[in-house]
Amino acid sequence: MASKRTPTRSSTKAAPVSEASDQAVERVVIPKKRPRAVTPSAKPAKAAYFNRELSWLAFNRRVLEQARNEKHPLLERVKFLAIVSSNLDEFFEIRVSGIIQQVDSGLTEPSVDGLGPKESLRRIHSVVGSLVEDQYDCWHRELLPALAAEGIVFKTAAELTAAELTWVTAYFQEQVYPVLTPLALDQSHPFPQLGNKTLNVVVSLDNPATPEVEQLAAILPVPRILPRLVPIDPASGGSQQRFIFLSEVIKLCAGVFFPGYRINGAHAFRVTRNSDLYIDDEEAENLLKKIEEELRNLRRGAAVRLEIEEGVDDRIFKVLCENLDLSHEYVFRLNGPLNLLRLMSLADIDRPDLKYTPFTPVNVSPLRDVARIFETLREQDVLLHHPYDSFQPVVDFVEQAAADPHVFAIKQTLYRTSGDSPVVRALIEASRNGKQVTALVELKARFDEANNIQWAKQLEEAGVHVVYGLIGHKTHCKCSLVVRREGKLLRRYVHLGTGNYNPKTARLYTDLSYFTAREEITADVANLFNTLTGFSREPVFEHLLVAPYNLHRRLQELIRREAENAAAGRPARIIVKMNSLVDKATIDSLYAASGAGVKIDIIVRGVCCLVPGVKGLSDNIRVRSLVGRYLEHARAFYFENSGGEPLVLAGSADWMPRNFFRRVEVVYPVRDPALRRWITDELFVIELQDNDNARELRSNGAYVPVRRAAEAPVFSAHSYFIASATERARALAET
Repeated sequence: MASKRTPTRSSTKAAPVSEASDQAVERVVIPKKRPRAVTPSAKPAKAAYFNRELSWLAFNRRVLEQARNEKHPLLERVKFLAIVSSNLDEFFEIRVSGIIQQVDSGLTEPSVDGLGPKESLRRIHSVVGSLVEDQYDCWHRELLPALAAEGIVFKTAAELTAAELTWVTAYFQEQVYPVLTPLALDQSHPFPQLGNKTLNVVVSLDNPATPEVEQLAAILPVPRILPRLVPIDPASGGSQQRFIFLSEVIKLCAGVFFPGYRINGAHAFRVTRNSDLYIDDEEAENLLKKIEEELRNLRRGAAVRLEIEEGVDDRIFKVLCENLDLSHEYVFRLNGPLNLLRLMSLADIDRPDLKYTPFTPVNVSPLRDVARIFETLREQDVLLHHPYDSFQPVVDFVEQAAADPHVFAIKQTLYRTSGDSPVVRALIEASRNGKQVTALVELKARFDEANNIQWAKQLEEAGVHVVYGLIGHKTHCKCSLVVRREGKLLRRYVHLGTGNYNPKTARLYTDLSYFTAREEITADVANLFNTLTGFSREPVFEHLLVAPYNLHRRLQELIRREAENAAAGRPARIIVKMNSLVDKATIDSLYAASGAGVKIDIIVRGVCCLVPGVKGLSDNIRVRSLVGRYLEHARAFYFENSGGEPLVLAGSADWMPRNFFRRVEVVYPVRDPALRRWITDELFVIELQDNDNARELRSNGAYVPVRRAAEAPVFSAHSYFIASATERARALAET
């Protein structure tokens, strides 16, 4: 059994699963002794890599698996289905658009997996086609019948009763008709500029007085303000909750816009456009670097996907494709409602029996006594594991600093935050209280640009020094620094995280928060802020691993050191947890370490370009992915360090070129022995033990369920940590 962690310096002391839980199993301890190294073969296998885009699509299929998994409550399964659509939208907006630009510019250079741009696109569309087909199969064959059995009914226009038809028609006249504008498609009316991912209905019609004239067409763009999922006459539904998609309502009543014309058909469609608006090409890796500026400007906002309902007239289909400049391989004909992301609104239904049992993050850390936050941190480091541990201590840390008269300065990074951010409010209050406040706001956080611009303006108006970091680099690190006068000394306190300063997403994402007043760490953080706000070509960080300065180099050194230890017969072990593993140099280092005999476990939620289990190349590497109730977002790393003091790190960086070279990232050492033991003996052990939501990556690219012995109980890491947090809260309440 894993040793219990002492509570003296930790806020996340592991507690046994309660007796009422069936999740308790014996935990596997990370072994400290290893057999002598395996001698690498004289002729190692040729390095292999998975295609990044195809690996990402494999991740999205794992999300779809959750929608099809009956162990999840029904409305949670619907949410997983909606997430699949949201993920695909961003995939086309960013990743596919980048490859299309490569093809348009004539680039043929293959990526590290050996696929050129055209072949990548061909495989992507083949995989996406299969994924979308399975997604709609899940909706029609599994979720729709299950929802109906629970009294949640979706109706098409043809299925409406007379009373429902009357209500829907009235709803259209009152709520929809006034805000729609029909746009004819003919020689005197140019093709409209259709918004990215907006709902549109194309109508085919003709004039009965001139039957010899070809069919006419018009488009009804639907403004975003209208709800896409309409509850049918909620006051008279009885025990049933009935819904109809807005597109069905518009198609049913489209004839109102064209009096005197005959309607031949109406079909919903939406266009996905290139949304990579930045020259730094942060998300697109090397896909866009060689593309000329003229082509980038030309293709900005270009259509990259057309989704349209089945059955549309071929002539109208051709008109859409020609005007959108899309060839047919970029078109997906859907057997069902467009944009299943709109199903996310079903989460608002008051049906707790169809949702996860509610869990409230617990606040049992030493920082729960807000008035003693700084005193506590002088005595001990604190580690929180969100969402099991409440995010409130992070907010309290900034709010207390804003109110404390002894605090002179606060420095804060902001990448993504909530619309009503208490952290931003605290920074504004601190500035009004006369403190020096500096905020590094990342204006280019994708899809959060507007929010961050708004926050930057409000902060500046309050007197906060707002800066935007290094030119050409996104500030992605999660750092908060407080400078406080204590007697004749100035003492620094820091919070370092793996996730954003966003209390809302902190209830959905698993992340780590680390608080410390250790001088060696706080000095490096102060140096980081000075680097970001001033000038420093070659800053030196003694303890932090900071991109784009020393992070990549130091990680290669740490991996190489484990390989050297293994080759010399000394203990060697690597365990890493992250969102994505893409960087070729790092993958090659891991391959070399595997060849030297280092046992390597990789827990990677999303993209993984490393190929595990290849004889002579990656025999000693295991890769698993964990997709379940919470989004795995924490990054943590373990290096056995020659059998001496293990090195345990956590931070904001995935192992991707963008994180190493085009972002400002911070990876920090966890110094406290008790906190290190929790990461190694609890976080890693439990997640490596999950046999419920975990999938293991095979060398052929397939993700398969983790093997479970016939007598072994089902074990979920998420359920374990929920039970552990609940038990800690109960134990505290009884003291």
